[in-house]
Amino acid sequence: MMSLDYLWQGFGVALQWKNLFFGFLGCFLGTMIGCLPAIGPINGIALLLPIAYTAGLPPDSMLILLAGVYYGAEYGGRISSILLNVPGDAGAVMTAIDGYPMARAGKATEALVISGVSSFYGGIIAVLAMTFLAPLFGMLAIKFGPAEYFVLMVFAFATLSSMVGHEPVKTLIGCLIGLALTTIGLDPTSGAYRFTFNQPELHDGIEFIVLVIGLFSISEVLLMLEKQAGGSFRPLAVTGSYPSWKVIREIWWPSVRATVIGFIVGVLPGTGASVASAVAYTTEKRLSDKGDFGKGSAIGLASPEAANNAAATGAFVPMLTLGVPGSGTTAVMLGALMLYNIQPGPQLFTEQPALVGGLIASMYIGNIMLLVMNLPMVKLFVSALLLPNWVLIPAITVLSVLGVYTAYSSVLSVFIMLGIGVVGYALRKLGFDMAPIILGFVLGKVMETNLRNALAISGGELSILYESTLSMSLWVMAAAIIVVPWVLARRKRA
Repeated sequence: MMSLDYLWQGFGVALQWKNLFFGFLGCFLGTMIGCLPAIGPINGIALLLPIAYTAGLPPDSMLILLAGVYYGAEYGGRISSILLNVPGDAGAVMTAIDGYPMARAGKATEALVISGVSSFYGGIIAVLAMTFLAPLFGMLAIKFGPAEYFVLMVFAFATLSSMVGHEPVKTLIGCLIGLALTTIGLDPTSGAYRFTFNQPELHDGIEFIVLVIGLFSISEVLLMLEKQAGGSFRPLAVTGSYPSWKVIREIWWPSVRATVIGFIVGVLPGTGASVASAVAYTTEKRLSDKGDFGKGSAIGLASPEAANNAAATGAFVPMLTLGVPGSGTTAVMLGALMLYNIQPGPQLFTEQPALVGGLIASMYIGNIMLLVMNLPMVKLFVSALLLPNWVLIPAITVLSVLGVYTAYSSVLSVFIMLGIGVVGYALRKLGFDMAPIILGFVLGKVMETNLRNALAISGGELSILYESTLSMSLWVMAAAIIVVPWVLARRKRA
């Protein structure tokens, strides 16, 4: 086990008054940035980086500030996702599936507290894992090539079988819609443009945030307008009750399982919080669903929240130990280190122990700050639901349009979002779940790119997909996830 001397030095750095202030500032700004759809931590950090560097911040303060924005945004993304069905960032998409039904049932306060506590669980446990296991997981990330990434996505799709429910055809159609949308844009291997209709804005494909806000936010606005026109819209009966200790204890083990999944997925470069929360949600649905997932389950809300915070922490592992960014946000932070002529890699823990230790120590402190900061503000957040309908509907619409336009500076992206919203409204009226579409879209792009890269490396030989021990282990796990529940169900019926 590695020496923890660097961590004790780190607490000495993180507990300095100036670094406590920058940690708090980062957490606060991150929470606010997370609330706003389509902004996300990567844009927030990209905006703050030149300001902080020009102001002459030392590298330890810079990292503490930017890291606070990163995991603070993971906390903040849940707020609009639960209250308005508008995911603040990619990692908060799965949060809306159970969080928003809880808010509509008058349990918005309970939902926000549960999500805040599970985020804290995920953040703290993941920082503990990073403290003791960072070099080990850094070496694990090296072993993942295109073939292993492809099989990992197969495993993730296998977990999707838990969402089939009583309407497998609709689930399959939704997944295929998501997969079809990933084919729009530049072919990852040949460089040809596919289904772009000569529109330059589509060369990079449909952006994830455009799809998410259209499917969730705009379709929800249309449903609210329909109810308003039909006279069936009723104001929410929002209660101020907090969850019981029984509920807090109930979400503990699901949060721990989701944290393990989220941390491992976060360590793998190129996956991110959206994949982590999707895999954690579908896994927990298989293990804990009592028929209430998708209808306001506390466990269904807690698991993706723990996973996306753990994934954000896990993304620091390859950045610090290998010099390889685990996500787009850590890529920007890697650039921040380069500004100070600091090269991340295996020697960073010995050459810059105070810097690395200060960053990790600040993450312990920052997660506590976020919990203390978010719980008292729950009542303030919930008051947004008490706004009259004639204020709430335009506010959601304007927020969605501004979020997409600010992120991509494209009018076409706004029109695509509105068109997706109309299609999403129609699908929801027909009884389709939005989760399979999102999962198909998130996993499909990574799956296609890595499959084609793997086949290009092997000269078209399929054996590359199962020749490594890691690949075979993932194939066995994927098969077990599909077959074992089916066998157990047959034995139970017999």
